[in-house]
Amino acid sequence: MNKVELIEGLASRANLSKADAGRAVEALFSGDGVIANELRRGGRVQVTGFGTFQVRDRAARTGRDPRTGQPIQIKAAKVPAFKAGQVLKDALNP
Repeated sequence: MNKVELIEGLASRANLSKADAGRAVEALFSGDGVIANELRRGGRVQVTGFGTFQVRDRAARTGRDPRTGQPIQIKAAKVPAFKAGQVLKDALNP
């Protein structure tokens, strides 16, 4: 499912116009949306039954340049993570 399909599904499921559903998806998932803003502030977003979005720290490490095979240093970074909730897990494994 891509973004357009998500918007269409939300619109039909919640009886919204596609424009309203599109604004809702943007408000949640865009780079300056609700989820990203909370993660940027160091918080987490927990949707009971669905899952939790949070920030994890990835340590610096040595990698390899795929073109040359030479070792390169990869900087430490903060990365977004998602942990599925039990209701979502149960929905996938009836």
